[in-house]
Amino acid sequence: MELPFGDIARACRSPGTFVPSPHTRPHPLATLYTPSWRSVKYRIRSASLAGYIDLATSVGLPARAMLRAARIDPRSLDDPEALIDVRAARQLLEHSARDSGVEDFGLRMALSRRLSNLGPISLALRDEPTGRKVLETLFRHMRLVNETLITQLEDTGDLIIIREEFMLSQAGSIRQSMELAVGVMHRLLRELLGPSWAARSVCFTHRAPKDLGSHLRVFGRFVTFDAEFNGIVCAAADLDRPLERADPAMAHFARRYLDSMRLSADLGTSARVRQLITALLPSGRCTIEQVAQHLGVTRRTIHRHLAGHDETFSALLSGIRADLAARHLAESDRPAGEIADLLGFSSPSAFARWFRQTFHQTAQSWRQQHTPTR
Repeated sequence: MELPFGDIARACRSPGTFVPSPHTRPHPLATLYTPSWRSVKYRIRSASLAGYIDLATSVGLPARAMLRAARIDPRSLDDPEALIDVRAARQLLEHSARDSGVEDFGLRMALSRRLSNLGPISLALRDEPTGRKVLETLFRHMRLVNETLITQLEDTGDLIIIREEFMLSQAGSIRQSMELAVGVMHRLLRELLGPSWAARSVCFTHRAPKDLGSHLRVFGRFVTFDAEFNGIVCAAADLDRPLERADPAMAHFARRYLDSMRLSADLGTSARVRQLITALLPSGRCTIEQVAQHLGVTRRTIHRHLAGHDETFSALLSGIRADLAARHLAESDRPAGEIADLLGFSSPSAFARWFRQTFHQTAQSWRQQHTPTR
């Protein structure tokens, strides 16, 4: 669904006692094959689930039992710096939305978030001189907040596009996680830029919910679904306006502290390659040469490192494409031709051939079999 608002709309197009509901069924994406690289375990701060217990309880869910069923110790939520498994957190949100019938569960979780929920990184963000500097610092150190969230800042002149994507490490829906991530980013910008600030557009690649009420109340009327990317479109002038109470000197010291933390927690080469593949696919320039250039190494170095982990670049590329293709087909209403563009294929026919070879059926028949019943 797209609400008509002209050029901005077009920018969006560029273990516990819990007993599951008898209507519970696996998400269609959970039937996909799992390449070896998905065995990697990623962690996030438990602060990512701040407010979960209160929200789940308010919609009639047994919150602590849901957490235990997802193999998350409810006590870990008492310490915002405790690390929990990313896949468990994602599944928790999807299952909570499904079993409560609350389609905007992830977005509701975002409503209580503040800058301080980001942890140590908020020390630097509070003293940056402009919104643009805040985002640059945040994206540089996103690894300290969520090591699977890929964020990009695209300057188009009068507009700034904030893109958010997850480095997929499992099969399954990420709709709730994505609405939480975009909702948190929106809340962060409004806290920094003031309550009167409004995004030019908010975009999601998944299809629209049955009820748009929450999305319209949170984001305003300029929200687009079945878009080409997940993220927010802002006016460049808003992000370049000086922020009140900014202290650049203090921000400098805070950045140095964060840099030392980031270096000690940097991703290995394989994970960085996966991040770059996910980020470069829509450009149509996702080659090993392009990835090597971004990493500042030779293609031979990448081949050698991946071989040491029994991986190949082509297998990583195909696995990520398979994840993204399945998600776009199951969770959006975008035509297969547009999905082909988003995955970097030279033509719809090239995508069709690859899809049949990978999934042993056509994209259309896969979508018909795996689209969740609404």
